[in-house]
Amino acid sequence: MKKRLFKFLKIFFGSLFAFLCIGVAILYFTLNEKLPEGLAGIEADNLALNIQKALKHDKYVNTNYIQWTFRNKNHYLWEKKSGKVTVKWEDYKVTLDLQSPDNSIAYKNDILLTAQEKEDIIAKAFANFNNDSFWVVAPHKLFDQGVKRKIVNLEDGSKGLLISYASGGTTPGDSYLWKVDENYIPTSYQMWVSIIPIGGIEATWNNWITAESGVYLAQDHKLLGINIPISNLRAWND
Repeated sequence: MKKRLFKFLKIFFGSLFAFLCIGVAILYFTLNEKLPEGLAGIEADNLALNIQKALKHDKYVNTNYIQWTFRNKNHYLWEKKSGKVTVKWEDYKVTLDLQSPDNSIAYKNDILLTAQEKEDIIAKAFANFNNDSFWVVAPHKLFDQGVKRKIVNLEDGSKGLLISYASGGTTPGDSYLWKVDENYIPTSYQMWVSIIPIGGIEATWNNWITAESGVYLAQDHKLLGINIPISNLRAWND
């Protein structure tokens, strides 16, 4: 009896794995796109400038505090001018020092962590912040150090802005193709990133608000039909 059950389970899980592999392969060949060719130069730079002008980038530069919750899980308070970020999730609280990472501290249940667990939790907080903050302020990072900008002709006849990050963050080398409306407000971007094996997956940028500091920020995203909410979003000065 046990042998027959084991044989059945082996066949079942083997078949399930095969179907999953076939499904992933179909998804890959259906959705995967190559990184498009683009042209660097003044046209690309001007499109990037128009995007940042539409989003009140000057207000972003002068914003001191940005607060948000990512996917109802990770909570952030970013003091931009001091380079400090308070990150909270589950039982953890981490104070990141972006300028001097070794000065970062971590707590679990309000107890200061030490040794290896501290290093692991701080590393996780940095990785989460790099990812989660990108979904908030990515359009304000078009002229960061190491960024390459290219203009791309889209199928509908409009122009897209291809941004490639040669350095910085947790995953340097990622690329994003921004699409904008007639007012240069981003509507979506396609991604070629290391954490997603399918190139060209598109995520929307919706529900824009004017924050207290005057900067324009998006509160909602959708990726493959899945919501990526940005809640408790605020940006303000002293």
